Amino acid sequence: MSKIDQLIDNKLLQNIIVWVFIFLIAMVSIQSDNVMLSAFLTVLFLSIPVYIHNLKILPLFFSNNKWLGLLFFALNIMVWTFVSVYFVVKTILPFEWRMVYNMMGILVFVLFVSSALKVARDSFIRRQEEKEAELKLLKAQLNPHFLFNTLNNLYGLSVIKSHKLPSLMLKLSDLLRYSLYETKETYVPLQKEVTYLENYMALEKIRLENKTTIKFLKSGDFMTKQIAPMLLIVFVENAFKHLGNNSETENYVEVNLKTENDTLTLMCKNSFDASIKNGVNIEKGKSGIGLQNVKKRLALLYLEKHKLNITENKNDFTVELTLQLI
Repeated sequence: MSKIDQLIDNKLLQNIIVWVFIFLIAMVSIQSDNVMLSAFLTVLFLSIPVYIHNLKILPLFFSNNKWLGLLFFALNIMVWTFVSVYFVVKTILPFEWRMVYNMMGILVFVLFVSSALKVARDSFIRRQEEKEAELKLLKAQLNPHFLFNTLNNLYGLSVIKSHKLPSLMLKLSDLLRYSLYETKETYVPLQKEVTYLENYMALEKIRLENKTTIKFLKSGDFMTKQIAPMLLIVFVENAFKHLGNNSETENYVEVNLKTENDTLTLMCKNSFDASIKNGVNIEKGKSGIGLQNVKKRLALLYLEKHKLNITENKNDFTVELTLQLI
């Protein structure tokens, strides 16, 4: 979370800003010999019924005690109206009924405004918490999904007792280290995500030997930008997962990663054998976990800041992703 986000989420700072704003309004509205003192006392007085209402009474309206909340709301206004009128009559002006009406109107207005601000803030926090919970769930689905596929590869090499198994395990160790320790944050340095892709493709190159042409091209600045972790790997993993075995054509996986200004462009393309497709939607795959979840993450983290095109042709499958980096 950035420092600006931390300041925005700071409850104390939010309350101070609201009361400073009310203080300035009182400074302009009140006519008195000592305007600043009168405005300060007004803010101090209003803060008591406002916090009683927000902390104790307002929650009753969102429970089964709405009528009780309405009763306490009325009592809160009446009590502090008469307290304020009593204070004014004893110290400043003679009693007039319009004092009661005016003070009651001010309290009703202030309490409604404070209620609206609190409900809006609580609703915003709740939506943020729901997003964070969904992101955690999506990450939990993505990481085991990738691990499941990689362990299948390890099993295949162990069966044939390949001498490449130790090297493959080291690559896997690096990949797991990243997925375990670098993905706790919402965003990570882009260079770490790129290194993760390079390790993964090197791992796949060992597994596939010379059966597939694998290319990874990159250009631009990857050191100063950030990206959501485990976001790009889904597309690359999907390319290898649906790689064809057509002996008549060359099998290939091409990944092109480019940054320009604050924009990242990923182009991932792979061949596949259309003759063995059997009506399966390649975009969804067998389980539909990978691409479905990455679309949800993009919608949550890069809303209106990304463009994803997935194209399926006769013998190849292409993903083009463009997103605004942080």
